Amino acid sequence: MSEHLKGLLITATGVLFVVPDSLFVRLIEGDPASIAFWRGITAGSVILMGVLATQGTRGFHAVAATGARGWLYTVLLGVAAPGFVLAVSWTSVANVVFILASMPVFAAILSRVFLGEAISARMILTMIGVFAGLALILRGTGEIHGAHWSGDLVALAVSAAFAGAITTARRLRSVSLVPTIPVAMLGASLFLWPLAAPGAIWAANWPLLLAHGAFISVATSLMTLGPRYITAPEVALLILLESVLAPLLVWAVIGEDPGAWALIGGAVVISVLLASNLWALRMSRRMRIRPHPRTGPPV
Repeated sequence: MSEHLKGLLITATGVLFVVPDSLFVRLIEGDPASIAFWRGITAGSVILMGVLATQGTRGFHAVAATGARGWLYTVLLGVAAPGFVLAVSWTSVANVVFILASMPVFAAILSRVFLGEAISARMILTMIGVFAGLALILRGTGEIHGAHWSGDLVALAVSAAFAGAITTARRLRSVSLVPTIPVAMLGASLFLWPLAAPGAIWAANWPLLLAHGAFISVATSLMTLGPRYITAPEVALLILLESVLAPLLVWAVIGEDPGAWALIGGAVVISVLLASNLWALRMSRRMRIRPHPRTGPPV
């Protein structure tokens, strides 16, 4: 098996394991703080053991040496994880995953503001299309049972937080940031502890809580490993699978109708991002196969 195919399979499997994330939030009976608490404890503990088994404490020392940027990355991850649970609890799953699909747009904006990177014409067109799709999604909020603008705003904040983490990570390319994941998850759970009722929710839902943590652990591990072997546009295309499959899964299992506006707006967002990433993938492949002029005599 080639390295490229291995990367595609690992990343796709990771995406499939993250698809039921929102369904678990729906099935677990409890308040958002308690669900987020156990999500962080179970998944964070498993990933922590994996990091210690493979890297020991070296990885944590390397991240600590990055200073404020490493802490910023960790905090942004720690905010985004429980934010996702809160968003799903306050609005429809379809709204949340379609809004989160806009993350590359926020990342481009933040890269322009904080890294001074130019925004390409392709990304400008992508932004226009994505924001049009988001407007359609927000237009339908309130017309569907379970959808509310407050959850939509939280989902936008989570998308921005993830984008901020991505932007920060680009300044830390020389350091593996995997050790920050359990720190972020467990740290967020400790912060939520005073607001949660972990004992009661564990007694009533422990099989679902363990399964939820297991799925997130596998998804996080695979989606960290897989992208090492494939290009960024390929990763982005595979991640779009979650935006398509997650609301369909919730619709099939518990009958949560995403509503016409969410489906139309989501279709716009997904189509625009699909076209944008396919174009980026085509251009990256063209650059790889373009012959380079010789800089010296033939050998």
